[in-house]
Amino acid sequence: MSKRALVTGVTGQDGSYLAEHLLGQGYQVWGLIRGQANPRKSRVSRLASELDFVDGDLMDQASLVAAVDSVQPDEVYNLGAISFVPLSWPQAELVTEVNGMGVLRMLEAIRMVSGLSTSRTAAPDGQIRFYQASSSEMFGKAAETPQRETTLFHPRSPYGAAKAYGHYITRNYRESFGMYAVSGMLFNHESPRRGQEFVTRKISLAVARIKLGLQQELALGNLDAVRDWGYAGDYVRAMHLMLQQEESDDYVIGTGQMHSVRDAVAIAFDHVGLDWRDHVVVAPELVRPAEVEVLCADSARAQVRLGWKPEVEFPELMHMMVDADLEQVARETRMGELLAGTW
Repeated sequence: MSKRALVTGVTGQDGSYLAEHLLGQGYQVWGLIRGQANPRKSRVSRLASELDFVDGDLMDQASLVAAVDSVQPDEVYNLGAISFVPLSWPQAELVTEVNGMGVLRMLEAIRMVSGLSTSRTAAPDGQIRFYQASSSEMFGKAAETPQRETTLFHPRSPYGAAKAYGHYITRNYRESFGMYAVSGMLFNHESPRRGQEFVTRKISLAVARIKLGLQQELALGNLDAVRDWGYAGDYVRAMHLMLQQEESDDYVIGTGQMHSVRDAVAIAFDHVGLDWRDHVVVAPELVRPAEVEVLCADSARAQVRLGWKPEVEFPELMHMMVDADLEQVARETRMGELLAGTW
């Protein structure tokens, strides 16, 4: 009998890749969405046609209980979050409700549907396994480089602080109730499906538009910020592997290679034969109130215990994103010209 998985955040970058991966593994997969009229539902349906949907909202406890009870999943992957870090300063309360309290609500839904009392310390066999999408932003002003599972947290944004709460409450439910609950401390991971507000996609889309003569400049913030960037398709494999282990544990997932925003810009522009210095301008208003300067993963535990390793190198990733945006922008331009010609 095939396994059943429930995925929150299924319409996002990671959720769509994970749904495809699980369906390829023979799973029955349900995506949690807030209302059947969700405008991004059709997009993920095209990518994963066998995906089913169930209503639910990370800010509504009752809806999560109903969703878990309806699906009766073997595995729950909590990827749902407000993922754009700069938004967490002007909307700190909302980000904390979704990214922090939303984790607690999903854990509580699983506990209640599983019949675990608040005094029980050992979960039954065949329990629902839970994956929490933690973040490298929890390390923030990192005490050491590279960062590993034992590195102290020092979040530098409301987003990072909320993710740290979600991480610790997941560990607490594992230790309090014996739940199979793990956190993946994933470092930055990108793809052509990344939202246009994120810096790598902002770069790749601007490069495509500049190459096609539709744009002249790209405004960015801190070019010296350093990140460990990987490919989202690689990272969802790690999520799945974490829930297949005999014992639950937390893992750092990343490439172990550092690149600056400046590196990303140079690789992307060079791919289309342009000099980034002719087009990039630094905009002080885009610099974060509290910057995270250096993040780099030590994923040795994941490589040894899970047998996981990244397959896509950073230059290949940036080339992939630029090529996809060149195709998308060219297609949209042709469509616009066609529509203009009909009037």
